[in-house]
Amino acid sequence: MNRRDRLHHQPIINRPKLFLKNNKKIILWVIVNLEVWDPDLPQPRNILPPPMNVPMLPDLPNWSWHEYGMRVGFWRMFKALKDRGIPSTLALNGTVVDHYPETVEAAMKENWEPMGHGYIQRPMHKVENQFVDIKSAIKKIEDFTKQVVIGWESPGLTETNDTLDILSDNGIKYTANWPVDDLPQDLKVKSGNRMITLPYPIEINDVVMTSVQVHKSDEIFTRGKLQFDRLYKETEENIKIMAISVHPYLTGVPHRIGFFEKLLDYVLERDNVEIMTGKDIYNWYTEQVPENS
Repeated sequence: MNRRDRLHHQPIINRPKLFLKNNKKIILWVIVNLEVWDPDLPQPRNILPPPMNVPMLPDLPNWSWHEYGMRVGFWRMFKALKDRGIPSTLALNGTVVDHYPETVEAAMKENWEPMGHGYIQRPMHKVENQFVDIKSAIKKIEDFTKQVVIGWESPGLTETNDTLDILSDNGIKYTANWPVDDLPQDLKVKSGNRMITLPYPIEINDVVMTSVQVHKSDEIFTRGKLQFDRLYKETEENIKIMAISVHPYLTGVPHRIGFFEKLLDYVLERDNVEIMTGKDIYNWYTEQVPENS
C-alpha cells in the first residue's frame, strides 16, 4: 500500500463531535524520548561539527552531548513532570532498558506509558530486518516494564512501505509516525486490525526547535503558548490535543528546562485540561469513534 491508500482524507470540519468527562476541553499529551546512541557510529544528531569538517569516529563530543541527557537531563524533566502530576508517554529504544534502566524504572513508578521507539536509534530504512527489530524492541520493553506496548514512534518518524503492517502484526495499535492532523485518524493495515495515528507534534518538538531551527532557549515556551492558545480557542468546535515532545539532551539542559516548566504551568492554569498518555488517547478515541468514521 502506498501512503495515500493507507489514509482516508477527511477534512477537520467533517469530524464527529468528541467529548471528555467533567466538561474538560483539551488533552495534554507529553512524550519523552529516550534513545541509545552508539558511540562508534555516526551520531543521529550533532551539536558540535567536526574540526575541518571531516567526520571522525568515534564521535566523542556529540555522543557525550546525548549521554549528558540520559545521565542528568532526564532527571530534570522527570522532576518537572512528576511535580506537576503529569504521567507521560515514554518513547524508548528497546535497548534503553539495558543501558539506562533507572530512567524506565522511575517512569513506570509514576504510571507513565511505555511506547516503542526502535531497538536502537536508527532509521527504519537502515534496519536490516524490520520484523526482528520491531519484535525485539517490543519484547524488551514489555519484559522490563511488565506492560503491553500498543504505541510506536519510529526513530525520526521513519517508515518503509512495510513498517505499518509489521507494527500491526506485533500488536501495535497506534503510531506517532503520521503527524497529519489535530485529531487521531485511522490508518489501513493488511492485518485488518485497527490502527490509528495520533497527533504527534512536529513543531512543538525540541528536536525541530532546538537542533534543526536553532532557536533561543525560550522557544519551547513561546511557540508552545501560541499553539495551546489557538487549540484552546478551537475547542469551541471540538476537542483538541496539545502534544509536546521532548528529549533529555535538549530540553533537560539547565538553560532550557525552566521554559519547559513554564509551558507546563501555563497549560495547567486551565482547569479543563485532561492529562492523557498515548494509550489513554487511543482508548478514549476508539470508544467514541467507530473505525473509518
